[in-house]
Amino acid sequence: MRGPEIVMNLALTKSSSDYGQSFDHPAGEGMLYVPGGTFRMGSDRHYPEEAPVHRVTVDPFWMDRTPVANRQFREFVNSTGYVTFAEIPPDPKDYPGALPHMLYAGSLVFSPPARPVDLRNWSEWWTFLKGADWRHPYGPNSNINGLDDHPVVHVAYRDAEAYATWAGKQLPTEAEWEFAARGGLDGAEFAWGDEFTSGGKHMANTWQGEFPHQNLCADGFERTSPVTAFPANGYGLHDMIGNVWEWTADWYSQKREADAPKACCIPENPRGGSEAASYDSCQPNIRIPRKRNNQRRRRRQPGGGRTSLSLWAMMSAGSTSAPTIAESCRGRRRTSTSWRLKA
Repeated sequence: MRGPEIVMNLALTKSSSDYGQSFDHPAGEGMLYVPGGTFRMGSDRHYPEEAPVHRVTVDPFWMDRTPVANRQFREFVNSTGYVTFAEIPPDPKDYPGALPHMLYAGSLVFSPPARPVDLRNWSEWWTFLKGADWRHPYGPNSNINGLDDHPVVHVAYRDAEAYATWAGKQLPTEAEWEFAARGGLDGAEFAWGDEFTSGGKHMANTWQGEFPHQNLCADGFERTSPVTAFPANGYGLHDMIGNVWEWTADWYSQKREADAPKACCIPENPRGGSEAASYDSCQPNIRIPRKRNNQRRRRRQPGGGRTSLSLWAMMSAGSTSAPTIAESCRGRRRTSTSWRLKA
């Protein structure tokens, strides 16, 4: 298994009737129909910001079958000349007082230590490397040769939005993403049921061993894996748990609304908290809004494609247990960010 990463997952929020199509004809190549409905979102057993479990309703939508892969993102870059955020050197005007030699283009890379470390200090396993970007996921001396079907990583939220605009799609909300991740199993711990390794078989690319120094690779992968390497969930969607973090459209929030007292009051198509509430209260002088990354615990390398990795998501990586659906939807425990789109 590999380290944390973030990717893109795109989805469209319109129903099949909006497209004049039947449920048998996806809104775009590689997209699958997600029927929508009411489900129990979040978790009372894991991170505080996932609680309380509450009922939410989402409309039907189409979603990419997999996170955005390197092959797809390369087509976008070749077509548009787009330059990702990780490839742009910081503007000295935005960092007054910073030493000039510290202002260079790069990204955080998962760098496992050789020994047990303090899990409260994310810098023990995240290293900012000059020249790390989607073409060079592990630093300037690496490349993506032979990784066309792996999720694209080291993509910022604005990169995911740019790709979505080019593709004529959009990022899913957190509620849509979690509904899709459950694959019709409302209340299940994982996308395939309540047993992490069903029949002893690994169902996702997750971390095995003591995080972050011991990677047993029992699932067959040290870092990222092909986007269809593991079985799809009940809706036919791959990698809704494991492999990489995925971007969603919602602002980050530290708490949830209580469950609606009556069925008539269940939120429909919620969009998460406000931008102002997304700021990190532990760093009041740093006014950087945070977006949601989705994925269940245990992932490995930053930034990729149904969505991509945020600094918050990368700093959150550190779990030694398997990612659940609610946690996956929160963008925890992955080494990279990517995304998938909806339609």
